[in-house]
Amino acid sequence: MRRRWGTSRVEAFSDGVFAIAITLLVLDINIPTSDLDDLWGALKDQWPTFLAYLISFLAIGGVWLEHHSLFSCLRRVDGMMMRRNLMLLLFVSFLPFPTRLTAEAITVSRDAERIAVALYGVTLLLIALTLALMWRHAARDRELLEEDVADVVAEQAERRSFAALGLYALGIAAGVVVLPRLAAFGYLTVALWSVIDARGERERPPEPG
Repeated sequence: MRRRWGTSRVEAFSDGVFAIAITLLVLDINIPTSDLDDLWGALKDQWPTFLAYLISFLAIGGVWLEHHSLFSCLRRVDGMMMRRNLMLLLFVSFLPFPTRLTAEAITVSRDAERIAVALYGVTLLLIALTLALMWRHAARDRELLEEDVADVVAEQAERRSFAALGLYALGIAAGVVVLPRLAAFGYLTVALWSVIDARGERERPPEPG
């Protein structure tokens, strides 16, 4: 028999990781005491930090929304889904590091900026890829889905996740070949789209009687 787990503890653990990762992002926003004499100027100098924070906040928020949508369609998870969920949490919990690195590198040198933006993009791409693979696994293993979930729901979600994957790949290419800062704003666009396009929890059929 294949091993199966309920979804409640997986969701609770995942939500905890998402919450911690998204909270850690704000710790990188800091104004040195020596810059308080020109606070407005110091805040303007911190624009790379604010930009990176916004990108990562929206990216994690979009993943959390999509993750919630996925698990609202599942009645159980198997070993493959558990491993892919852990991989997703691995990349999400790692995201604060390239977020901080990118914010710091933008003001240092073009080479450092390219490397940092590429690492940032690769992390976002791996998050999107893992989420897409989770949807694909759900779409291909009907036993994992709730009985009232149509196959097209998982297939459409899978396509949306792979679309984000392609857009992040374009952003990485733009950052390495053209302009790193262009890639950063590209990441922001994809992350914002992932939040706006979130489908939410599936509609459940009305209770009989």
